[in-house]
Amino acid sequence: MQQLHRSQARASFGASRAASRVGVIPRAAAAPATAKIIDGKAIAATITQEIKAEVQAMQKEHGVTPGLAVVLVGMRKDSQAYVNSKKKSCAEVGFASFGTDLAEDATEEAVLKVVQDYNADPNVHGILVQLPMPKHINERRVLDAIDLVKDVDGFHPTNIGQLGMRGLEPLFVPCTPAGCMELLERSGVKIAGKRAVVVGRSNIVGLPAAMLLQNRDATVTVVHSRTPNGAEICREADIVIAACGVAEMVKGDWIKEGAAVIDVGINAVDDPTAKKGYRLVGDVKFDEASLKAAFITPVPGGVGPMTIAMLMRNTIEGAKAAIKRTKKN
Repeated sequence: MQQLHRSQARASFGASRAASRVGVIPRAAAAPATAKIIDGKAIAATITQEIKAEVQAMQKEHGVTPGLAVVLVGMRKDSQAYVNSKKKSCAEVGFASFGTDLAEDATEEAVLKVVQDYNADPNVHGILVQLPMPKHINERRVLDAIDLVKDVDGFHPTNIGQLGMRGLEPLFVPCTPAGCMELLERSGVKIAGKRAVVVGRSNIVGLPAAMLLQNRDATVTVVHSRTPNGAEICREADIVIAACGVAEMVKGDWIKEGAAVIDVGINAVDDPTAKKGYRLVGDVKFDEASLKAAFITPVPGGVGPMTIAMLMRNTIEGAKAAIKRTKKN
């Protein structure tokens, strides 16, 4: 099974369990669902074309090509597949793609040296270290070594801190939560003044998603593993972002009539009828929730494609910031 971007794959239920309307398409007439499907693939494709045009303009005006560096440690097949998908996305939008693959037994110091070299390379505007890394490597130490201005994953404490403070703008917003907001906004879902519930409080998805919704003037509640009445709270929400990492936890009776539902989760469940012996489902019981919601994302094909699209967006923003810094100097 392919590995997801870490922003999505590591969303957990609680800390203990570690705009145009393009892309909104009605379900087939034969289907019982009433919700409109938010087509993440179509919206991501639109964003990709927007970025491609920006890259061409940047090259013409400034002679700069945005560069993304990906560091991979080990030989995990899923990690390799995902790194390849990032390289493919870079080629599609016209980015320069840099990559360093290190052996499974590479030392932590060797990984840090690679990060430091990319920090110093002016042709690299974004650095992403593919997770998970081998257990002998301190992931936090490696991630913290990434230069703040190249932290295109948006997980640096400074970026998260600025996201949570009124009047401040982070250099980068974590990719999956940013993708959730794009899906809502490009689908014409009103956020300001609405009640929003985020199911899950991970540092990677849940908490930044809650902060983004609040910054758009929603009234936000976070439901987590210690919340005694999560279903009741969700039933009051106009917007639900499910990022708990529990297959089909959010049932149809959790959803308010006419709500917008963004399903971040992706879980493999056994299915003997499927070719691979399993199928992918989200954190939302889709067939039930789609009878109540006005908008809903599918799994797969909803949030997933947006994560890489927003990674590309963060990288070109990093390149724009680098151009500004160069002009000041």
